[in-house]
Amino acid sequence: MRVFGAWRMAHSRVIGWMIVGVLPCSYLSAAEPKAEVKLRDVYPEVEPFETGTLKVSDGHEIYYELCGKRDGAPAMVLHGGPGGGSYPGLRRYHDPAKYLIVLHDQRGAGKSKPYAELKNNNTATLVEDVEKLRQHLKLQKVQIFGGSWGSTLGVAYAEKYPDSVRSLILRGVFLGAKSEVDHFYHGGARPFFPEAYTQLQSLIPQPELMNYPQQLLDILQGTNMDLRKKASYGWAMYEVKIAGLEMSDAYVQELFKDWDPYDFSLIENYYMANKCFLEEGQLLRDANKIAHIPAIIVQGRYDMVCPPITAYRLHRALPKSKLHLVVGGHSASEPAVKSALVEATDSMP
Repeated sequence: MRVFGAWRMAHSRVIGWMIVGVLPCSYLSAAEPKAEVKLRDVYPEVEPFETGTLKVSDGHEIYYELCGKRDGAPAMVLHGGPGGGSYPGLRRYHDPAKYLIVLHDQRGAGKSKPYAELKNNNTATLVEDVEKLRQHLKLQKVQIFGGSWGSTLGVAYAEKYPDSVRSLILRGVFLGAKSEVDHFYHGGARPFFPEAYTQLQSLIPQPELMNYPQQLLDILQGTNMDLRKKASYGWAMYEVKIAGLEMSDAYVQELFKDWDPYDFSLIENYYMANKCFLEEGQLLRDANKIAHIPAIIVQGRYDMVCPPITAYRLHRALPKSKLHLVVGGHSASEPAVKSALVEATDSMP
């Protein structure tokens, strides 16, 4: 999902859409000081050396870009949402001197065409688009790097094409189960973000009915442009607000100055209203298909969009995975989450 998967960071589109871990632990006495942990930052900004579009069906063409080292280890970076689109910040989690960094906008999102198109837009088609892009670029085994909805798509792709995947790096894991969607839409974050959840409920015509994705989708596909705009911004602001530990109202407002989130809000609610086009429990059920693939899972312990239990369950199902639970929320820009992701790409090409 975002869930977010999808993050838009300041001065770039931020959608990014995140129990026992394997982080080093020390059992210290109360009088013994803890060693200071130095957090890693992302790599410097990098521009694409190639951009293009790929026709993936009669009705869709997807935008892609290549960054870093042309003959480097290929990493396919999957954005969140669904519908969030890629953004420059997603180029910066990999060392551009070592990796070929591949970004693309999924169907209907970002620079892909047609804009906000829902026809033939589902999880299975997105999986096939990743494979078509890999083949188009003549890549062999690739690293799949995805957060939030990008983790959903990444797992779905790996389960369909395990021989094409060298490794997985996943953040803020979302597997599309009903319990995860209910948490996100129907009150899971309310005890922690009561004001944000109250604002979300104000968008819902019948808040007593626990089908918020469908009600939002009906508005976003309606003819009342004022209501469409209100729902579009309201939904996106709710997700941004609960995705970080300290998302001030002023910061959230700044993010939306130059961004119209209609494609994100429409496509995300379309997927959630349709159960992510997955069978209930499908991705966890089929995890045995990717049990041999090395994986690193980075999860904010205080992730309000995608709670850690899902990441933990996936970790338990993947014997070659490592789970890093860090102090942070859902967003990939949270300092500890960001640091762990960079460490992951450095350690496992």
